[in-house]
Amino acid sequence: MNDEPKLARRGRRPRDAAGGARVVNYRNLRNPFTPQRVFSDDQIQSIHETSLRVLEELGLRVLLPEARARFKQAGALVDESANMVRIGREIVERALLTPPRAFTVRGGAPERDAFFALGTLAFQPCGGPPHATDIARGRRPATIADFTDAVKLIQHYDVIHMHAANVEAQDLPIHLRHYATMRAQTLWSDKPPFVYARGNPQTMDGFAMLRIARGLTWEQFKADAWCTTVINTNSPRQIDIPMAQGLIDFALYGQPCVVTPFCLMGAMAPVTVAGALTLSHAEAMGAITLNQLANPGAPVFYGAFASNVDMKSGAPAFGTPEEVKCNIASGQLARLIGLPWRCAAATAANVNDAQAAHETEMSCWGAVLAGCSLIMHAAGWLEGGLTLSFEKFITDIDMLNTFAELCHATPATDADLAFEALKEVQPGGHFFGAAHTMERYQTAFYEPVVADWSNFGTWTERGSRDATSRAHDIYRRVVDEAKPVPLDPARVEELEAYVAKRTEEGGAPPVS
Repeated sequence: MNDEPKLARRGRRPRDAAGGARVVNYRNLRNPFTPQRVFSDDQIQSIHETSLRVLEELGLRVLLPEARARFKQAGALVDESANMVRIGREIVERALLTPPRAFTVRGGAPERDAFFALGTLAFQPCGGPPHATDIARGRRPATIADFTDAVKLIQHYDVIHMHAANVEAQDLPIHLRHYATMRAQTLWSDKPPFVYARGNPQTMDGFAMLRIARGLTWEQFKADAWCTTVINTNSPRQIDIPMAQGLIDFALYGQPCVVTPFCLMGAMAPVTVAGALTLSHAEAMGAITLNQLANPGAPVFYGAFASNVDMKSGAPAFGTPEEVKCNIASGQLARLIGLPWRCAAATAANVNDAQAAHETEMSCWGAVLAGCSLIMHAAGWLEGGLTLSFEKFITDIDMLNTFAELCHATPATDADLAFEALKEVQPGGHFFGAAHTMERYQTAFYEPVVADWSNFGTWTERGSRDATSRAHDIYRRVVDEAKPVPLDPARVEELEAYVAKRTEEGGAPPVS
């Protein structure tokens, strides 16, 4: 599970067989930046120790009886009348030793495998908003068609490494929705999918469909990681029934959970950066402990996350100095316990404008400089997570591609130092026609997906189109030209038969 692939490296940019296109590889990235620090080592240790004290003295409210029973069996103090669990630090510290420090989430093809450890870097798109928007149809309740369009975009861009919850397909009843979303991910993509953890029946449906699509026995499925889910705590200090069940089910089947407290400073967390991180770290460790009590050694992502709110409106704010500091400090806590970890890139902007770009990029920079292993919501997120924008998904790709480019070494061979070119071009001349330039110009630079670098006159002649309108055309072209992934027809038939059977049986209502 922890076999590390050859990470993408690039020296000189080669040309493809046609002789012109620039060859890039944005899979299995390694973060090139030294992880930054907000707090001293002593301060990080103090946050960690205070978080352990929170778990031991204050405890978590855990709503699932099975989860409380597992904690009690491990030696935690359980108050059944209040559903409160106080977890001794020795229980937590033992649990933190058992998850793998590195693991691979398998795709439908080996080149789609995603390797995770401290120091790797992967991107996941916007996940879970109830609305979708594009400039042709406007903001609307999301549908399964919107979900499927997001799957096609994820499959198209290599810098997106795995699927997210994308959008809530509100045109489908929730007891059947997960069949359609899983079907879309397996038929239109070979990247690691997202499986909903909304109670054991939905989780097992997701596992079964993925096992069928990948052609696996149950033993093979449980022996490797094939998908992820997100487990959100209910800050402050509560784990609800479906989230607790998800922590257990995913551990038992060897699939990684992305443990994600979502603490907004001044709302469901203390108003200070250090206080919010203390709560978030405590909740993350408590959830990971439950996960490991169910199956020691199950893969799991650590996630401590906090951002601030607009104290005038109470709405979440992103890309702020406080959020960037939280991101960086979360990385310090992740390195303290040694686990691969998640962070996020986000914005509170309502449209794909300068605010949206600025907040998303600042948020993403915080995660990158923190040494984050998996950056969620990195493409398409708007409105604090209430809307997926298809145009923003595309404009965010240029940002993510830039981060991916920075992950690759910059060549400095004798040829790259260009002494012969410097000798060829006389003082006051130019390098446009130099032999060194002519050999390299087609592959030397990153070519943007959306950006228009033409001068004002040319841009005006082309219709004075802004980035959002250009992104809309790209989004539509990618979606319209998408092809299903090649799957054995027998697997597709078995998948459809499973969905038909489960639908006839009444589906799987979420458990809460």
